[in-house]
This record gives sequence, structure tokens and C-alpha cells, in this order.
Amino acid sequence: MVPPPRKLVVEVVQARNLMPKDGSGSASAFCCLDYDGNRRKTKTKHRDLNPTWGEKFEFPITDLTVPGTLEINIYNERKGTRRQGFLGKVSIDVAGVVKQGQEALQWIRLDKRGLFSHVKGELGLKIWYEDPKPPAPPKPDPPPPKPAEEKKPPPEKKDDPPEPKNVSTVPPAEFHIRDVVQKNLGSAVEYNHNYDLVEPMTYLYVRVVKARKLAAKDANGTSDPFVRISVGDVKAESRVIPRNLDPEWNQVFAFSKEKLLSPLLEISVWDKDIVPPDDFLGALSFELSEIPTRKPPESPLAPQWYKLEERPGKTRVKGDIMLALWMGTQADEAFQEAWQSDTGGHAHFRSKVYLSPKLWYLRVNVIEAQDLLPPDKGRQPEPFVEVQLSQLQISRVHKPDVKGTNPHWNKDLMFVVAEPFEELLVILVKDRVGPNKEEIMGQVKLPLSPNIIHRRIDGRSVPSTWHVLDSTDKAVFRGRIHLRLSFDGGYHVLDESPDFSSCNRPTAKQLWKPSLGVLELGIIGANNLLPMHNGTGGRGNTDPYCVAKYGQKWVRTRTITESFNPKWNEQYTWEVYDPCTVLTVGVFDNRHVNNGVAAKAAGVKDTPIGKIRIRLSTLESDRVYTNAYPLLVVTASGIKKMGELECSVRFSCASTVNCMQAYLQPPLPRMHYFHPLEPSDVENLRIAAMNLVASRLARSEPPLRQEVVQFMLDTESHRWSMRRSKANYFRIANVLSGVFAVAKWFEDICRWKNPVTTVLVHILYLILVWYPELMMPTIFLYMFLIGAWNYRFRSRSPPFMDSKLSQGGEEPIRDLDELEEEFNVVTGNKTEMVLKARYERLRGFAGRIQNFLGSAATQGERLQALLSWRDPRATSIFVTFCLVAAIVLYVTPFRVVAVLLGVYVLRHPKFRDPLPAVPLNFFRRLPSLSDRIL
Repeated sequence: MVPPPRKLVVEVVQARNLMPKDGSGSASAFCCLDYDGNRRKTKTKHRDLNPTWGEKFEFPITDLTVPGTLEINIYNERKGTRRQGFLGKVSIDVAGVVKQGQEALQWIRLDKRGLFSHVKGELGLKIWYEDPKPPAPPKPDPPPPKPAEEKKPPPEKKDDPPEPKNVSTVPPAEFHIRDVVQKNLGSAVEYNHNYDLVEPMTYLYVRVVKARKLAAKDANGTSDPFVRISVGDVKAESRVIPRNLDPEWNQVFAFSKEKLLSPLLEISVWDKDIVPPDDFLGALSFELSEIPTRKPPESPLAPQWYKLEERPGKTRVKGDIMLALWMGTQADEAFQEAWQSDTGGHAHFRSKVYLSPKLWYLRVNVIEAQDLLPPDKGRQPEPFVEVQLSQLQISRVHKPDVKGTNPHWNKDLMFVVAEPFEELLVILVKDRVGPNKEEIMGQVKLPLSPNIIHRRIDGRSVPSTWHVLDSTDKAVFRGRIHLRLSFDGGYHVLDESPDFSSCNRPTAKQLWKPSLGVLELGIIGANNLLPMHNGTGGRGNTDPYCVAKYGQKWVRTRTITESFNPKWNEQYTWEVYDPCTVLTVGVFDNRHVNNGVAAKAAGVKDTPIGKIRIRLSTLESDRVYTNAYPLLVVTASGIKKMGELECSVRFSCASTVNCMQAYLQPPLPRMHYFHPLEPSDVENLRIAAMNLVASRLARSEPPLRQEVVQFMLDTESHRWSMRRSKANYFRIANVLSGVFAVAKWFEDICRWKNPVTTVLVHILYLILVWYPELMMPTIFLYMFLIGAWNYRFRSRSPPFMDSKLSQGGEEPIRDLDELEEEFNVVTGNKTEMVLKARYERLRGFAGRIQNFLGSAATQGERLQALLSWRDPRATSIFVTFCLVAAIVLYVTPFRVVAVLLGVYVLRHPKFRDPLPAVPLNFFRRLPSLSDRIL
């Protein structure tokens, strides 16, 4: 029986601010819903620009792998004619629809149908899917009837006609070739599983399935068998199956071909004894040259039974063992869960994929309190509210608008929470008794439950609630507090620096847009790594592994033990939703290889070796970039090269038009512009999100350690650093060097250092004065020519961490005291509390100045990036715009252009969009040099 399909449920709630279409300032609107060939229609709401329908429609989702797109068109019904006026349309990717119970009202702006369509307004929808209910269990068969007395058969009816027989007709067979039309997979770019960005690595795979009828070696008539596999000096053992003569292991072992120094593979079965030596149960030998080779996507090799053989001096062998042997590569599906020789056999050091927790902004609107009971009735209380969410997120609301026992605040506090919600929200109402003295007047503890806290994806208001304040004395009423709580899913929760963010999608899945392409990363290996710790025998050693982060997906390669030139050759894939994002790859030394438990107890941390950042907008589409990037790290003695990381990157986009259109969209979701966060809260929320992500990933098994996540997210980027301040200063100087160069060039023109150039400038000046309408076309044409000329000198490889730009230079830093300050090294004589507080305050102020310098330098570098081909797509867009602008400004009279520009700049606020303008969106997406600074 075929199970019922998943259902897509669409509730058309309301539309608002529709375009009048009937000539009398109104419209008679109805909606047409189209999904997978199924069409539905709402009722017509006559003469209403804000119609309310409240109708639900259900559509079957036949293919879960390709859910498709839901399209809703709004039309105006015209009486007496079959033509319908178009009011707007909405297209929704069904892949982003949430399940039942998580739906929320979302307002979607109506889109145009064509270039000359005039639409406005929004459509309010609730969309979710419902999984089919599991079929009811079959009813048990009725019990057989009790034997009854024999009855006479009923008399036969002779006149009944014979029952008609069902004759099935078989269609004639077709003997010609028939074309098969494949379904469109619907994804932007198909994922590549060929491992074509890395080098193939050959492994010997041994699958140990089970054994039967083994010899009994223990006194109780059983054995504790395990399998030992050896190829030369490389050995591995399976787990021990206690007291079993027919054990099942189902384990896979992968041996790197580079470590296979013997032509013979030996597999032996042993009985584990408490006191060595172990008892021999049988063995097998295989020539490596006789083992077959398997290449995916071929089916796995079927295991076979092999009879165990004796060895000289070891008799009494019986039984069989089931094995499968083959030569494969790291692309084999058994590789991830196999025992791997190059990781030392540690299960925790295999490659893993992690997902960041789903982060939400929790908005706590503290409205007012009533009937507070002051601790001292003879004094006017000074109440304030303190909201706690874990020990790291604490915010306060001071200075109520109305003081006394019924204070009024109406202030918003923002927090970061992660699914699953585990913390308690604690609201404390305190009274300021004196300097540094507070008393609790009451408190409320609330779980982060969806039943208490509403979820929203836009700026609509949610219901407020009253909560009674608790205290130690339950018999006394301490008052109550008025709160409005909501999970804001329309924001993107920043957990990275905005300069090199890898994801800008909102939290709510309903607002996600389709992917634009696919990013593929091949981590090949590292070269010439430096010793990071002392290994066995006191000699320097390194156990490196890689971590890559893009969007919500983290990947960690396997740990290659005791290697200065490790080879990983692992390939990973991410979906790309915004081309102006950054991929981060870091290399670390694993300090938990030989003494994992002891190292964890001693607080040993994995040491960073270096990291690189690759901005996707600097990559050409469908081109493979294979480079060796220097691994740089800032130490107390300066910037040091720790080795090189060799990797391959490919960014594939399905549609160049859609990819370039993303440059014209706002970088952040709409809520950041319609309801912006307080600038003072953004940095604090980002730090809280970083710590929350690090703590959650550290709880994975195996863990992605907290120090690794913090290094990848660059949690210390906001701290004061003289080195970074100098780097930002020189970035600004480099930006202004172009202005100084123009001034110097103009001075040389005035001094007639080059008479030919001076004469040409005079001629050009006279032409522009005589024909002022040529001024703007000339400027844009000049920028077009500069961009076309610089195309020859564009960068052929992605940018990398620049030691010179980071003020590390080719030589060591002379003043090491600056680095001590960067690493927060404070001498012993600076331990007074006041001095420490002043110093921290000075560092915070200096950090803001440093960030301001960096922001100013970023804007100037984005101007330089317009024509430098650092971002090929952005420069091509701007160069094309300059050429078109030059032609348009040449054809259009200058006065018309000036009038249109002035009217546009001075337009009424009614005609302004709260979202940033297209040129501003384009400018904010241009690359800068901030992601190349350590």
C-alpha cells in the first residue's frame, strides 16, 4: 500500500496596500494558487484594498526531493469582461517551508510580472506542511468460528445466470527504443561526488564480518575471540567478543598504501586471555597484488567465507571467517567509519561534519511593573530590572519613565539563544538602596518555551503578559511585571565579524531564498609544518588536522599523526546563498592524541597553526583554484610562518544573472533595516553568539573544541591591538594615496613638467568648458576605460593572509611590548583595581577607535575595488554601468539629467523605500582588505 503524500497547507490570510485597478480608487481582489499543476482560487473581495480571506488550501507534495515552487497571483475581477487586472504575485520555495506547529504569519512583498507592471502591497500567508499520519495497525484476524451442527445445504437456484468473468486485456508490447525524460532535480548546481579537486589516495580495505565454529580455548568451553590484522609493521585489532564461538564484528579497516611496506597481508584470530600470551585460533594470508580494486559507484564487494589455517607450532585450528578485501580510495563509502591507519586508529580523530546550532534573537520588552513592595517603606524606591540568561548574558533597564511602586520603562533588551532551548530566563526587579548596594524586590523565572514566548518573522507586535513576582516569602504579594517576549526570526544572528561573514540568512526558514550555487573545497594537504609539541622521546612532533567553516556547516578532517607534511585529500561541498561571503579554513595541532583524558584533565588545548580566508566574490565561476597558502600566526615574538596549506576551491553558480542580481540586494534581511538593532547591542550580541556556538559545538561527540571555534570565529578581533591600529592607519593612507597622487599630478601639470600632457589637459579643459554636457559622459567613459585596462592585471589567485598588510613585515616586529599588550600581558605591579579598571576602559575606547579606522579604510578600499577586478563580477557590473551611463549622459541633455537627479534626491518620503538603495547595496558587497589581516 502506497503511503499518503506529505501535504502542503497554505492559509491566505490577508493582503494590504494593493494597487487600485477599477478606476475608482479600489480593487476587487482574489488569489490564484498554483503548485505542481494543482490550482486553487480564493473568493473575491469586492472594493477592498486590504482584503481578508482566511482560507486554507491543501496541496499534495508528490516528490520530497524536489518540492518545487508555490506561485500565488493576485488579480482584480472586472465585471462584464473576461480580462483580469494583475495586482502582483508571490513565489515561494517549498523547500523552506516549516512543519506544522512552527508556522507564523509572514508578509511578503508583491513582485512584478513584467518590466511594465505596476504593483504594490504585501500578502500575508501562513504556510506549513503536514506529514501523513501513520497507517492504523491492521485489525487482528477474527477467531475461527466454533464448530456448529451441520445444516442442510440451501436449495440450488437453477435459473441464476453464470457470473461474468473478468477478462484483462494486455496492451501490445513495444519493441522500439523509448526516450526517458529525467526529472529536473531543481538544485542550483548538481553536487559533485567525484573527488576531482583532490588527489586519489589508495587504501587497503579489510571488512571483518563474522566467524563460525571457532575452537574453544577457555576452561568454560568458549573463547573470547578478536581479529588481528598486520601488514608489515602496521597492525590493527578488532574488538573482543566475550564467550562466543560464532562472533560477529562487522568492522572495516583501512590501511594507507604508503604505509604498506610488506607484500603480504596476514589476518589471524586470537582468544583474549587475561594473562598473556593470547591463544591462537587460526590465520590467513593474502598477497596484496591479488586483492581486487573497487571504484565507486560500484556496489560493495560481497564478503566470502575463508577456512582458518594453522601456523607452524600452532595447531588445533578449526572454524571459518567471513571477510571482504579490496583496494579503494578515500572516496569509498566505507572510509568514514573505518579504522584508519593514518589516524593512529583513534575513532575520535576521523573526519566529521558539524552544524552550528540554530540561533535566535530573544527580545524582552520590559513594559512596566505594578504594586511593588519596597524593602523600606519609609523611602521612595528606585526600582530597576535585571534580566539574566545564563551567566554571560545579563542586561539591565534603569531610569523608569514613571518612578515609585508602579514604574514604567517600555525598553527592549536583546539576547541570543540557541535551539534546543535549555536556559531559564530570570527577570529580577531590584531596588537601588545606595551606591553599590541593591536589594531584590521580586523575581520571575520563565522557561524558553514556545508556549510562553511567541515566534515572529516580521515587525508585527506579539501579545504581552503579566507575571507575578516570586520571593522567599510566598505569603506576601510582591507585585507583578508586564513583559512582551518574542523570538525574532527575521534577523540574521551575527556570530562572525561582519567583514568576513559566511552567511547572512535570517533565522526563520520561511524567509530563506533559493541557493545561487555550490562551493566545493578540496583540502589536499600541508607542507613544511613546524613542530608544535614534544612527542615520544622528547623530539618535536605535530598531529595536524583542518577545520573549514562556511555558513552553518563546519567540517573537520581526520588527524594525521606524527606528520609535518600531512595529506588529507578530502573534499567538501556547501550551498551558496550569497556570493559576497567568506570561507575560512584553519589548521590545528591535536594535543589529545596519546593522552586524551589526561590532556583534558590538565586543560591542554589544541594549538592553532594558522588559517586562511577566501572571499567567494573574488573567484571566477566554474574555475578551479589550486594554491598553497602560507599559514601565518601572531605570536609573542611577531608574525611567524608555520607552514603552507594546499587546497583547491571551485565556486559554481547556476545562473550568472541571479548571481549578479544578488549584488543589488541588501546584505542583511529586511528586519535589520525596518527594525534595526541598537549599535551598542550588536557587538555584545555577536560575542554572546560566538560563545554560545563554541559551547554547543564543544558538546558534540567527538567535540569540536572551544578554542578551535573561537579561533575560527576570531572572537578577539574587537580587542585593542596596536598592530591592528597601525594596519588600519596604513590602509587609510593607502586609500588616500590616490588623492595625493592626483594632487601631485595636477601640480606637475601646473608646473609644465611634461608640456605635452599639459597641452592635452588644456585642450580637454576647454572642451569641457565649451561643452559642459560632456563632463559626466567623459568621467564615466574614463572610468570604463580604466576598468577595461586593469582587466589585464587582475589577480589570478584568491587573496591570502598578508603579513605585510598585517604589520608583520618581512622582518620581526621591533617593539615586542605592543604584542604583549595585544596578548593582554600585564606586569605584576599593575594589580590595583582602579588602575585595572582605567586600563580596561582605555583599551575599550581605543578598540572603538581601531574599529572606526578599520571601517573607514574598508570604505576606501571598496572604492578602489570598483575598477581593480578584485571582484570580477562587481567590476564587470560597474564597468558596464559606466559605459551605459556614458552613452545615456551623452544622448540626454545635461539639464534633464540634473533635474531628474535633483527630483530623485529630494523626493517625498512616501516614495522612499526603507531598504537601502541599490547603489548602496552594491557598494557594501565590494571586497576590502579586512579579511586579509591577521
